[in-house]
Amino acid sequence: MEREESTRGSGGPGGPVDPQRGCDVAIVGYGPVGQMAAIQLGRLGHRVAVFERWPSLYPRPRAVHYDDEVARILQHVGLAEALQRITEPATAYEWKSPAGDTLLMLDRREPGLSGWPAATMFAQPDLERLLDHTAKQLPTVEVHQGWEVAELADCGERVELRLRAGAGDGGRWSASGGEATVSAKYVIGCDGANSVVRETMRTGVHDLGFAFDWLIADTIPHDPSLLAGVNMQLCDPARPTTMVSGGPGRRRWEWMLLPGESREQVEQPDVVWALLAKSQVGPQDVRLERYAVYTFRARWAERWRDGRMLLAGDAAHLMPPFAGQGMCSGMRDACTLAWHLDLVLRGLASQATLDAYTSERLGHLQHAIAMSVELGKVICITDEHEAAARDEAMLSVAANGDRHAIEPPAPLLGAGIRDAGEPHGGTPAAAGTLFPQGRASIAGPPRLLEDLLDDGFVLYLHGADARSSLDSHARAYLHSLAASTVHISSEIDLDGTYAAWFAKHECVAALVRPDFYVFGTAAAATDVSGLVARLRAALAEHPSTQQERSTS
Repeated sequence: MEREESTRGSGGPGGPVDPQRGCDVAIVGYGPVGQMAAIQLGRLGHRVAVFERWPSLYPRPRAVHYDDEVARILQHVGLAEALQRITEPATAYEWKSPAGDTLLMLDRREPGLSGWPAATMFAQPDLERLLDHTAKQLPTVEVHQGWEVAELADCGERVELRLRAGAGDGGRWSASGGEATVSAKYVIGCDGANSVVRETMRTGVHDLGFAFDWLIADTIPHDPSLLAGVNMQLCDPARPTTMVSGGPGRRRWEWMLLPGESREQVEQPDVVWALLAKSQVGPQDVRLERYAVYTFRARWAERWRDGRMLLAGDAAHLMPPFAGQGMCSGMRDACTLAWHLDLVLRGLASQATLDAYTSERLGHLQHAIAMSVELGKVICITDEHEAAARDEAMLSVAANGDRHAIEPPAPLLGAGIRDAGEPHGGTPAAAGTLFPQGRASIAGPPRLLEDLLDDGFVLYLHGADARSSLDSHARAYLHSLAASTVHISSEIDLDGTYAAWFAKHECVAALVRPDFYVFGTAAAATDVSGLVARLRAALAEHPSTQQERSTS
């Protein structure tokens, strides 16, 4: 492996954020998505100020699942070891009929493409505490809790944020009179479904009209083995019900509200206990941690960028939880947006790159929402005859095939920073797909390869001819990106993960973006430098960004 000397952080000298001086990026909202965006940008050396209207982290569970790709994102910010203490893998997700027949079994025993368990269960407060600690350790990140963004204005070269102090400030500065004004080169709205950033932007919202109310209850079993390993969807028209892990030592139940039921009627402890009793669970078995009605919706903002204001997470999109992709999609947003902004702030890409962020993530997001909605349409059936027909159809599929192998198709990035020259002949297109992560053993025990790499672009070379294929211009450009170059060998490819991928795509090189998606491939060693040149063209470096770099 080769590592080009890093030039990251050249967008600014770092140090504490001064309200008068401003920052490179202001992040509004400090849930997991805002935390991840702050960590990613702070690690890249940019001055980040985070503003959160609540004075402390939200203490109650919300999201309970992330996939192998999000695990990979968390791995890259140094949380892999700590996460083992607060998570547990979900090895199966089963759908059952009211009669107890298995309609669908999703097998999660094998690691996903990113090298991590395909499904991991956790409690969101535990994850937020880890992310909070990580963010606040970065010298270029300031977190100001208890400060609400009252107003934003895009002034052309910067965005002005007018702030009001709330119940307290968790950051390292405060303003007299409980008000302050801060300027930022860019603002990211990670402030949820009622986003003030989105309301300020010129963007519409596309709503699919999918809306169901569900009562959610989180419990702490007195015996941690209670229903351990059970992650199940009961497709009962009398009351669709979900039972899943809420992370180690926790269990979650979700029940759909039936026609005529209201939030006020069901948000009652006696109602929750009556529903739990249907699973033979009572106060002698669990402590009720919290319960609340949530409305599952499917909608997204049509534009995620307006000038210098951008969106990520629930501020940009909402989806039903049936595919477990709500928080996952937000974490992907943060990872993808961070490297786009990094290149713009460093003068290595034009602001048009930020429009590519919208198209890339929106394409990916619409796939996740569509999958969640289709699952919801199957799960949320309350008509007995319709449910019986559904069960018969699913049992027929299971009887005629391997029900354990049923998986949704892999998503693709939307149009954006990806090689338009693919595919090569009749080989499968790789551009826009997730690149695998395998195990390597270099001067130590086996570990996931990317533990040995820094964040950023990676050029993977497979085959002897590819090793000397880069010309001086390509090497210089990779150096400016602080990109890594990895020569695939038997030490690096312990399980044949990479050899299989290169054979499938009939190529000798793959240029992989910082969010682990393939920019493009080279079919022959003579095209590797051309692949790098196509990346440079796609990022469309423009002289106007050089001025921005010099003023940061």
